[in-house]
Parts: sequence; C-alpha cells; structure tokens
Amino acid sequence: MRVCYQAFLDVYSEIEEEMAKEGRSYRIHYAKEVMKTKSIDQMKNQVRAYHEEAKWLQVQKIPTMEDYMTVALVTSAYTMLASTSLIGMGDSVTKETFDWILSEPKIVRASAVICKLMDYMVSQKFEKKRGHVASAVECYMNQHGASEEETHDEFKKQVTNTWKDINEECLNPTPVPKPILTRVVNLARVIDVVYKNEDGYTHSATVLKDFIISMMIDSVPI
Repeated sequence: MRVCYQAFLDVYSEIEEEMAKEGRSYRIHYAKEVMKTKSIDQMKNQVRAYHEEAKWLQVQKIPTMEDYMTVALVTSAYTMLASTSLIGMGDSVTKETFDWILSEPKIVRASAVICKLMDYMVSQKFEKKRGHVASAVECYMNQHGASEEETHDEFKKQVTNTWKDINEECLNPTPVPKPILTRVVNLARVIDVVYKNEDGYTHSATVLKDFIISMMIDSVPI
C-alpha cells in the first residue's frame, strides 16, 4: 500500500514539474493537496479490492455477477484514473470538480462498466491460461447457466445500454463543465479502441502499437 501510494504521489510531482516549465504550477497546487487527502481512501479501497480478488483466486471461487462487479469496478481504477487525469487541466478544475468525480457519478461508473465487460469479452481465455481470477464471463455463465456466446451477447447489450447512460449524462445538466465530462468520455473511448476486437492492452504490439505510431510519430499535421 505504501509503495502504491508513493508512486501515486510521484505522478503529481512529475506533472507539477512539467507545468512549472510553463509557469502554470500554481494552478494545480490546491488540486494536488485535495487529491493527496482523498486518494488515501481511494488507495485503501483499491488494495482491499485487489485482496478480495486474490482470495477468490486462491479458493477458486466464482462469485455472482453482482459481487464480481462490485469489486471489479474498483480494480478497474477508473475513478482514480479519471481523477488523476484532471490535474493538468488548469482553471476549469476546482475542488468541487474533484468532489464530484470522487463521488462516482453515473458517467464514471458507466465508463468502468464498459472497461470491465469489453476487457473480459476478449481477454478471458488468455487470462484463464495464466491463472487469473474468474472473469465476468465465467461469473455470468456460472450464475445464469449461459453459454459463452450467450454471455457475450448479453455483455454487448449491457455495453450499448451503458453508452446510453454516458450520452444521457452528457446531455443533462451537470455540476461540472463540459470539458470535464469530455475527459471521462474519452477514457471510455480509449477502452472501445483497445478492446474492440482483441485485448490490445495485453498484446500491445498488435493494433495498439499502430495507433500510437499513427498519432505520435506519423501524425497528420493540422
């Protein structure tokens, strides 16, 4: 836990150093202090969730989908990732912004659901070979007596409905500016790219490598 938390704080220090070069480090000072305080609880929840998955693996337990998703939405680290991504955004981010995103609003939860369901639809077989905790696919199949194909069909429906939740959050009035919502939506879009047809995160030398090269090296001038 201490190692994880220190690594987390190191990220803020690196960001602050970069922003200091632009003369904008003062903009994130209060945000960093807020996150230092609130991230302790986030890190505790994160570690507890990882420990719960480790216990499931040790006893070869296949939990219900409800129990699985309760833990998996934490281990996805989406709330922490979304929170950290706001640090360098400047004046549009306030203490209230962090309070909002750490309350896990529907749009953040929806992004995490998309992450876990799309991930395991393409990575489940590989993860099982290397001794991983039961996936969402296995949990659903075991609980509902469904085939793998039927489970994938159900997950695809859930992902589609979850995107509707994200669209609803973007269209309805919210306590945060549109750029904040866009940041959360973009994290979900990344998942759609990485896990669309394969586990591009684990096997990054395939399609993900080409995407990164096209964006960072062979990008088209605008």
